[in-house]
Amino acid sequence: MKRTARPFWLSLVILAVALLLSVAVGSVFIPPAQILSLVGQRLSGAQPDPASLPLATIVFSLRLPRTALIALVGAALAGSGAGYQGLFRNPLADPYLIGVASGAGLGAIIAISLGWQGSTLGMFAVPLAAFLAGLITVAVVYELARVGRTLPVTNMLLAGVAVSSFATAMTSFLMINATGELRRALVFLLGGAAASGWQPVLSILPYVIIGLGALLLMGHALNVLQFGDEQAQQLGLPVERVRRVIIVAASLATAAAISYAGIIGFVGLIVPHVVRLLWGPDYRRLLPLSIVTGAGLLLLADVLARVVMAPAEIPVGIVTALAGAPFFLWVLRRSKGQNAW
Repeated sequence: MKRTARPFWLSLVILAVALLLSVAVGSVFIPPAQILSLVGQRLSGAQPDPASLPLATIVFSLRLPRTALIALVGAALAGSGAGYQGLFRNPLADPYLIGVASGAGLGAIIAISLGWQGSTLGMFAVPLAAFLAGLITVAVVYELARVGRTLPVTNMLLAGVAVSSFATAMTSFLMINATGELRRALVFLLGGAAASGWQPVLSILPYVIIGLGALLLMGHALNVLQFGDEQAQQLGLPVERVRRVIIVAASLATAAAISYAGIIGFVGLIVPHVVRLLWGPDYRRLLPLSIVTGAGLLLLADVLARVVMAPAEIPVGIVTALAGAPFFLWVLRRSKGQNAW
């Protein structure tokens, strides 16, 4: 029992350290002890010391919202990546590589350009548009790549690159004459997590909870799918219904993350692989561990993005791409000759 719980405790420790560092590190360093003191005062309802009011403003109005947003994004991308990999039985299935991220990004840009934030849907309009576009993208990639009941790695990569290139080109076209809101989307495209305040967190929270919650319920089904569609069907699994649920749930979580944090690549590829190598392929453990580990690792990447060129910041998407590209090549080399997962 203790050995079973050890991976979860380790993931939670990594997440706790990453959360603390994310709030502490910035243009003004705030000691962790002072952060904990401020949080304790806020929870107890006590008035902070007047001398610490500026730091309290930084913590609760700037850094905590950013930390919460990055953690949700990392959890969503890693959980979605694990879901896609299990569904397609393919080690290279990742929201970024199969084009879902670019498609969802295009949907978000369209919503911003049309001013849908001011519609009756309000702050939920951008994540909803990103979800619909991401869902269409994954459906197109799947139909283009599959050969009968199989999904070859090469086909999936080529289809993902083609659809992603089209979505990126459309996004660039929309931004040629962009002003105002769309100019700020330039940072969005690099995974800059430019949105600030608690509104983005509240906007994506329900989508992430629903998407990841549905994926967590699919752990046993994903295990059965690893035997192949025909055997899974013989074992009593409603394959088509399960496939639809996983695609919708993973696309929902991915689109919600991308709608405010921008296009952040390779998180959904790296994290499930690391978790699988360390703690095994059982999706009942792999999914929750990927979610927690993804949140912690993206927070650490965001901290690195703040300090590597301090006082300037680089988009966290650049950090994940620099780490993810060589990892992708390693996975591609390792997966040669493997037809199923």
